Amino acid sequence: MEPLRAPQDPQVNTTLSGIDTKPQPPTSGAPMEGLNPSPAASTLDQEMPPTTGLLPGETVVREGKAAILFPSANEVFYNPVQEFNRDLTCAVVTEFAREQMARRGVKVVVPGEKERVVVNLADEKKEETEMQTGEEGGEEPVVTASVGERCKNGLRVLEGLAASGLRSVRFALEVPGLRSVTANDFSSKAAALIARNAQHNGVTHLLQASQRDASMLMYEMRGKKDRYDVIDLDPYGSPAPFLDAAVQAVGEGGLLCVTCTDMAVMAGNSGETCYSKYGSVSIKAKYCHEMALRIILHSLDQRAGVYQRYIHPLLCVSVDFYIRVFVRVHTGQAMVKNSASIKYSAATGPPVGAECEHCGHRHQLGGPIWGEALHDVSFVQKVLSAVSGNPSRFGTARRIEGMLSMVTEELEDVPLYYTVDNLSSTVHCSTPPLLQFRSALLHAGHRVSLSHACKNALKTDAPPRVLWDVMRCWEKVCPVSPLLALSPSPSLSLSPPSLALPLSSLQACFDVREDANPQSRRRHLTRFQENPEPFWGPKARANAGYDTLINTNPVLDP
Repeated sequence: MEPLRAPQDPQVNTTLSGIDTKPQPPTSGAPMEGLNPSPAASTLDQEMPPTTGLLPGETVVREGKAAILFPSANEVFYNPVQEFNRDLTCAVVTEFAREQMARRGVKVVVPGEKERVVVNLADEKKEETEMQTGEEGGEEPVVTASVGERCKNGLRVLEGLAASGLRSVRFALEVPGLRSVTANDFSSKAAALIARNAQHNGVTHLLQASQRDASMLMYEMRGKKDRYDVIDLDPYGSPAPFLDAAVQAVGEGGLLCVTCTDMAVMAGNSGETCYSKYGSVSIKAKYCHEMALRIILHSLDQRAGVYQRYIHPLLCVSVDFYIRVFVRVHTGQAMVKNSASIKYSAATGPPVGAECEHCGHRHQLGGPIWGEALHDVSFVQKVLSAVSGNPSRFGTARRIEGMLSMVTEELEDVPLYYTVDNLSSTVHCSTPPLLQFRSALLHAGHRVSLSHACKNALKTDAPPRVLWDVMRCWEKVCPVSPLLALSPSPSLSLSPPSLALPLSSLQACFDVREDANPQSRRRHLTRFQENPEPFWGPKARANAGYDTLINTNPVLDP
């Protein structure tokens, strides 16, 4: 192993050690935008050796193929629990690059993949036909793009809030078919650290460090020829200040990746704050995690619609303490089935009464939310096939496989979900086993699935009346104790034996069906991650001062 050397650049050394917080341009390493108005400084692109010396108190954190330098003080934000987020993003961007580069006549090569992942036989036959046509016509072989190489016709990637640049470095080292990666952060210390990490990992030919306001940078790249193919936003808190610029700066059919960690707001604790940020009122309910996904999708779609654009969700997941969405952005109007026969008029309502006819509670009004599918199942299956076929590529491959397997099993056309324990608590009876409850709905002729957003969630197209009928039938099988029989509504009363329940129109059958147990559960996949470490969760914001806060925008976030 090569011995550690002292850094050669005293200006970078001064900036990172905290002695001088003024922006200082580096004299070597990756180019950095915004650190100096001089054109010469902004176009510096000299190649440097892939090793740099450690400053006092610095440590090296390894994740994937990247080795990132971090200061000992909390000057640059880093959360190790988000490794799953970064692994999943690399997998999604790789598959997106595979599709995009195939249209440009370039085949991406991923280390560890013995052959191209074939999703269906139609794709395989199509590829064989194209290869035969190329051989007969004497055309040149398909151009290939490998990881770590700069592709002339490759994708342009922007990480708007890069902090240490870990995600961008991993893009450069693990995702093939890239032309450039711009790692931007408003903090001078973070931008200097990004440049050093690019040099340390030997990716200065791909990765460019930038110190700019993220929104201003994206607004300046709104031109059709300047737009990015992929934009990744992973802020500390809400991404709301950056969404308007992001939907304009991503190219036609480009990929927009957004993380929201302000789950307290999106899960119903502060409905007015959620409305001011995302244009929707959140509800504090068991289905709050999926509702948060639909809130951010609605916000993205509304902002894109202002500029005659629309979104197409590829993958949306609720994980741990945050949500993550991957959407394509297109120009024009979304294709609606039978749109020519649709006539829009003023809405009428309300469609329900003031109180629920089943439990007697008052209705709560939330939204508006995204009402279409959360995922593009065909795209998710491609990502799943690639990850399961190359498990050594990611440290969290098992969890990604389990999560994506559940996503492919979800009902696409059923928004939100129920939880069995919440239904049981409403009528004050014992909770039925999930398999038996699912089987009862299947016996009744309804579709049912689990949800990746909650362990005991239940997505079904059965109307509420059927669910309560099943609960009534379950109470007959497992009677509730009279001491606990306190019901919120006479219609669900279970209290004295003399007051019999209303006769149910459904006689539920709780015999377990084989199709009630999904494949992801049968295979014992890691569907829901246990606590990865003590005191895990959202980490503290970087404390290097207001000028150097990471993953936020000091101008827009007071």
